[in-house]
Amino acid sequence: MKKTGLALGGGAVLGAAHVGVLRAMSELDIPVSMVSGTSIGAFIAALYAFGKNWQEIRDIAFDLDWLDLSGLVLSQYGLVTNKKFGRIVTELLGHKNIEDALIPLSMVATDIGTGKKVVFTKGDVAVAVMASSCIPGIFRPVNYYGAMLVDGMLMENVPVSPLVESGAESVICVDLLSHHAFKKPENIIGLLLNAFYCSITNTTAIQIESVDLCISPDLSQFNLIDCDQIPDILDEGYRTALRVLKEWMEREG
Repeated sequence: MKKTGLALGGGAVLGAAHVGVLRAMSELDIPVSMVSGTSIGAFIAALYAFGKNWQEIRDIAFDLDWLDLSGLVLSQYGLVTNKKFGRIVTELLGHKNIEDALIPLSMVATDIGTGKKVVFTKGDVAVAVMASSCIPGIFRPVNYYGAMLVDGMLMENVPVSPLVESGAESVICVDLLSHHAFKKPENIIGLLLNAFYCSITNTTAIQIESVDLCISPDLSQFNLIDCDQIPDILDEGYRTALRVLKEWMEREG
């Protein structure tokens, strides 16, 4: 059987669609040999790699107030810190290193001091999730051995390359933003998210050209920050994934 890698992309609250994808893959008995994630995708990927099933991740997503992942910290580099996000990961998984995961796990962040991509494949899983989901301008960068790390979306919002480099023979990715409909932002968070996501959409299309299957649910009716949408986003991810995965399995024979 081919070693199948799953890449989960960023997209703030739209990340709930990833849980729907995991549900569809579970129901269709599609095994995942390795998983990668960027931003909210890193959070979901970490939970999955450490053995949480889709139902457990769904319950976590329903309880999670995405905008309450931070406490106000005055800093010249950001409005808030997302250390609370790190604490949530530790509460859910314990003090774990990435290499302790049940399947190989990689998470993408950006070194904002050098402009280079950072791929976490070992070390503290909570720190890696914090760094990968650290939206610049909103969250204070994560200090990692002197490097200033921020959201991996700036480098690779749908992290396919870590899976290829890890030997994946088949790659399935989830692109949350391919159908994204931009709306007039109502606050600074919406403004910054719009700015980043409009700049990465074209880059993502190029980066995922080589994948075997891209699952791209139409989430255009949803915004990036309203947690009340999470159940509907999850359902849309599930419906799209179930259809696309069934078609893919028929083609693959």
